[in-house]
Amino acid sequence: MNVNLQFHSPPDGQVDLLVVAGEVSGDEHGSELVSGLFKRQPDLTISAVGGGELEKKGAHLVYPLVDHAVVGFFEVIKNYQIFKQIFSATIEWIKKFQPRTVLLIDYPGFNLRLAKELKKLGLSRKGGGDILVLQYISPQLWAWKPKRRFVMEKILDGLGVIFPFEVACYEDTNLPVSFVGHPFVQPGYQNSISYAPKGPFLILPGSRVQPVQRILPVFLDTVSELLKDFPDLEIVLPVPDLTIRNLADHLLSLRSNLKGRVRVVIGKAGIKARAALMSSGTMSLSCAIAGIPGVIAYRAHPLTCLLGRTLIRIPHLGMANILLADDPPYPEFLQGRANGRVLSGSMTTILKDSHSGKNSAEVAKKIIKSLQVTTDRGAEDWIAQETSRV
Repeated sequence: MNVNLQFHSPPDGQVDLLVVAGEVSGDEHGSELVSGLFKRQPDLTISAVGGGELEKKGAHLVYPLVDHAVVGFFEVIKNYQIFKQIFSATIEWIKKFQPRTVLLIDYPGFNLRLAKELKKLGLSRKGGGDILVLQYISPQLWAWKPKRRFVMEKILDGLGVIFPFEVACYEDTNLPVSFVGHPFVQPGYQNSISYAPKGPFLILPGSRVQPVQRILPVFLDTVSELLKDFPDLEIVLPVPDLTIRNLADHLLSLRSNLKGRVRVVIGKAGIKARAALMSSGTMSLSCAIAGIPGVIAYRAHPLTCLLGRTLIRIPHLGMANILLADDPPYPEFLQGRANGRVLSGSMTTILKDSHSGKNSAEVAKKIIKSLQVTTDRGAEDWIAQETSRV
């Protein structure tokens, strides 16, 4: 399968920093980081293999890698040829333009292979070259494939982690690891959503096409059930882009009972909510920090799920539940348990509970406290320090 591989050259032919982000969350986190770096040093030249958020904050978009985001082992295999072409084109671009630093944001399946190849080709410092290779946001070693840390110490020059417990995961390696705070609790960060006791009910199915195709019909089943008990319930479905909007509109068009009942909006900025039904991922943590009560539900590809049960070592999927494992704030329903009847029952309990907002506010305080750095050394300071090292 052929894919558009038009990689754009940097405007000035030279690059101080190349950011590689393959998912919507990485694009968003990277954009905040890039914005801060430009404030520190306006003459930086920053390019990105990423998405629109990085471009909005001033990075020169080399290629829209975010457009190809998938999740799950078998989903990646299905799209292997596409990623192989993009990977090769990224390597060729780096060879040609020789950025001083490559910053890899999350997306370990692609990014760690990229770091490994840069070493093999002698382009990175680990391979005897000049390019500094940093990883921002650690793979979830504490969840699965922990031995990756030994590969990472051989191919990365530094790692900035966003959860405090992750530093200990690398204690038996020589990889320099710094806790740099979570982007959602950095000074000046504005959460895109907030809690309002009389606000709408949010449906948050995710940002990737294939997972949305699996979970959104379940969420719509849930909405159909909820409307029987809450006929005046206002329902909002935020989506990240036109692709997901078109998918959502199509799935809604198949349900005449929901005509005019679900408002689909692009973007999340300024949305207030009383509760949320969400897939696991970045938005579940965002809701927790905003103090929004809700339920997490997820359906993976059956084979991905089977593999996950064999390899994954943690009892929870949502990050808020992982951070507060002794008293997880969000009910989780996975695979077959994620169905309209079960989810509507759980959401009904929350919507009828007059104390749910207060309880979620307490949860938010605990999570924010756990994710803040205790010094002034955030992600931008970490990058500045790493790039200054010889």
